[in-house]
Parts: sequence; structure tokens; C-alpha cells
Amino acid sequence: MVPGLLAALCLFIGSSFADENLGPRLVQEDVRIPADGGRYSIAATILRPQGAGPYGAVVLNHGTPGSATGRARESAELLINSAAVFARRGYAVVMPLRRGFGATGGEFAEDPGTCANPDYRKGEHAASEDVMAAYEYARALPYVDGKRMILAGQSAGGIVSMVTAGTRNPEGLVAVLSFAAGRGGNPDFRPGVPCAVEPVAKLLESVGKNVKAPVLLHYAENDLYFNAQTSRLWYERFTAAGARAEYVLQPPFGRDGHYIFSEVLGVRYWLPAVEQFLGKHRIPFERLDAAQPIHSVERLPHVRTDACRNLYRAFLESPGPRAYAVSGDGRCGFAGGLPDAAAVAVRECRTNAKEPCSLYALDADVVWAPDGKGTAYAGGK
Repeated sequence: MVPGLLAALCLFIGSSFADENLGPRLVQEDVRIPADGGRYSIAATILRPQGAGPYGAVVLNHGTPGSATGRARESAELLINSAAVFARRGYAVVMPLRRGFGATGGEFAEDPGTCANPDYRKGEHAASEDVMAAYEYARALPYVDGKRMILAGQSAGGIVSMVTAGTRNPEGLVAVLSFAAGRGGNPDFRPGVPCAVEPVAKLLESVGKNVKAPVLLHYAENDLYFNAQTSRLWYERFTAAGARAEYVLQPPFGRDGHYIFSEVLGVRYWLPAVEQFLGKHRIPFERLDAAQPIHSVERLPHVRTDACRNLYRAFLESPGPRAYAVSGDGRCGFAGGLPDAAAVAVRECRTNAKEPCSLYALDADVVWAPDGKGTAYAGGK
């Protein structure tokens, strides 16, 4: 956490997405997707903007907990906050649960074997079968533009996204977004150093030459699963094979930067990186409601630091009730998903501010007054 920038929030689930006052109205639904010619099916959750589209689509892939109990608990809710960021920008997000996870159940199909001699090719092949089932399902949806497809994922989900791109040649794929990607990490045993660095490197080397779409590899400095030395090695081996990829290493995040993508406050780091990457490749990624005054970060009074600007971005992506406060000397505070969000945001702002703090934004309204008193006005937008 940046000094002087404190925030309080709670996570949110599907019901919050129906609040059009906090952004585009989103629709969430659970589906079953047939795979392998109908021999089995996988559970998936779709989060998308309401409307006929056509929208781009993101197939967002989860990681792999180390225990059977953890895999049984896997749920789209763990990535739903991040999915909403894409949905607000005109993407239908399909979150499949691969075999052996959550509501899909069944046998864990991507087990690579022992850490001493893992077979990642076999495991990733099985995982990519499930990912491609979700991918083709997404392309066929009536509100999806099949020429604007993105593969994305966190941890093991990031690796399987890259492998799928390199082995399946998905039609319509325009980008791969890989967050904290890797396999074999165990922060309790060897923090930052996975058990099979070289086998993963060889896997990425083997698929890199066949990945046609640009790839973003995004990590945090304090990732306790895959440290910077490991992730950079993987990136270098991947690109040496011919992949067009970019490597981003963000500052430390929380206690374990491995979760920068899935935690609400992490959006202030990864969202600007994704915007820059997709913008470079001319892939549309603007909020559907970007024209509303509340989205103008440039209008923030007194704020002079990127840290406070990025925290405001986190405010814009958070659930309600939500609030953002500023001080005359450029400090800020934020709260989301709390009934007393306004009071909490002001209190957090005061923690390090030398001048008075007042509300700048509350839910979907800018309520800051030029006199600095923060008097809310009636009438909304």
C-alpha cells in the first residue's frame, strides 16, 4: 500500500452488477458447455454488458489450488471483480471451470505428476481442451464478435492461455493477457521459486513460435509463487522462440503480489498496463460509459500523484456503496462495498493529510464543491 493511500472495501458478487447507477448494466449467467464431442461438460459463468452487442469476448481462466479441497472450492466468484472490469468495457467474459474444479467436478485432468519430473505438456493439453471448448462456445454466442477474442488468466490460468494460443491456433484471437502466470509454485515451501522452473521454460519455448497474437505477461515484484528472476526467465525463453510478448513487473502489492489481478485494489496497477498494451495493438478497451463526468480523472482537485489517480481508478471499478475523498494537500481515501463508505473514505484520507479532507465522489456522482467543503448536490449525473 502506498503511504497516505488507504482504502477499505469488501468484495462483491453478481447482484452488484445489476446496479446501472455504478456503470453499464451487466448480466451474469451460469451455463454448461459441452466438450469433447459431448462426452462431458464444463460449468462456466458469463458476465456481459446488457444488450445485443456485438461485444468482444474474454475467456478468463482460473489458477490451480494445490489441494483437492481447494480445487473443489474453485468458483468464478474469485475472478468476478476482474471480469467486471472487462465487461464494463464492452466484453462478454466467459469463465470456465476446467475438469476437476468447482461445479464442473470430475477427475483433475491436468495433473502434471510429481514435482521432480512433471509432464506439463500432458497437463496443459488437457487444460487447453476445456479452454477451447469455452472459447468456441463464446465465439458462437449471438452477441459476440468472433473476430475480437481474448484469452486471459491468472497463475496456471495464464499459462494455459498461452499454451492454448500456441497449440490450438484459435480463430479470431487478438490478444493474450497472462497475470502471474506459472506452474509449480509453493509459497510455503520455497517462496518465489517454483519446483520446476526449467520444464515450464521449455514448455513456453516450444509454444512461443506458434503464438500469433500479442501477449502481455504481468507480474508483481513480491509474487510469492514466482519471483521476478523466474518470471523474466520464462518471458525471455518465450520471446526467444518467436512470441510477440511484453513483460510488466509491478511494484509490490499486499502480502503476496501473486493475487494482484484478483483483488479489487490490484486494478489500480494492472488496468493501466492492460490499457496501454491493448491500445498499442489497437484493440478497443474503453468503458461503455466513459463519457460520464465522474470518469474524468483529470478533474480530481488537488491530486498531483499517480498513486491517488490510480486509487481513483480503483474507486471507479469498485462496488457500491463507494466513496472517494481528497485533501487540500493532495492526499486521498477510498472505500467501496461498505454502508458507511463516505465516512470511511474521509477518515482514511485524514490518516496522512495535513489539510482537511472532503468527499469528491459518492457512488455515481461527483459531489465535490469548489469551496472544498464537499457538499453533495441532488440530481446525480
